[in-house]
Amino acid sequence: MVDNDAIPGTQSVARAARLLRLVSAAGTEGRHVVELAGDAHLTRPTAHRLLAALRREGLVDQDERTGRWVTGPELYLMGTVAAARYDITDIARDIVRSLAVRTEESAFLSVRRGDETVCLLREEGSFPIRSFVLSEGVRFPLGVASAGLAILAFLDPHDVDAYFDRHPELADRYGAAHGEKRLRARLRETAERGYAVNPGLIVEGSYGLGAAVFTREGHPQWALSLTGVEFRFAAERRAELGRILLAHAHQLSTRIAAGGR
Repeated sequence: MVDNDAIPGTQSVARAARLLRLVSAAGTEGRHVVELAGDAHLTRPTAHRLLAALRREGLVDQDERTGRWVTGPELYLMGTVAAARYDITDIARDIVRSLAVRTEESAFLSVRRGDETVCLLREEGSFPIRSFVLSEGVRFPLGVASAGLAILAFLDPHDVDAYFDRHPELADRYGAAHGEKRLRARLRETAERGYAVNPGLIVEGSYGLGAAVFTREGHPQWALSLTGVEFRFAAERRAELGRILLAHAHQLSTRIAAGGR
């Protein structure tokens, strides 16, 4: 077995990839190098050197007016090629829209990328008061937002154990409710219920529901979710929203399987 740490340049590649993910997560607004360096656990000179190298390759760019770093044109071109294999937004868009129309809440499609979920689609519901915790490009660790909680609940037990081994910092970053013991309890509840509930654990008063979407082989790779203000997610209505969410998630899983994804 090859030790990746022994391969020359591996550390630099990992650091550059981390910066790319952070720039991508910032969306069109971008981020300053100081912010990127802090989140990537790099010194500012190291972060700037790596960003400059990525810029020369067209993978990132720097807004001349604000100084913020944003995604570059080459990353877009590479993404269009990868989309042919990995992107399901085209076949999911009408389902996400239907979910928003049926529930009147904001509806989302997220995908698992390693130990995180990334929001791919957002569709606004008709209810005028909305939650803005999630939007396209926003990432959360598995088990934090409702989408990631739904995915983590249906992974193989050994994968869940390995995830907790890799991320002992969740409680420190996201609050005591994300400590392993309490998070495992929510995973069990999610598996029994079929969908995840986030009762304002990221932003107070902002509720979320999430349901896993599966590959043809039965792996939880995506999730549909709903977010809204707390009073819209009372227990009785929450159960109805959960049923609608599960029905849409099943429809999308069926569509994905039929397409060979």
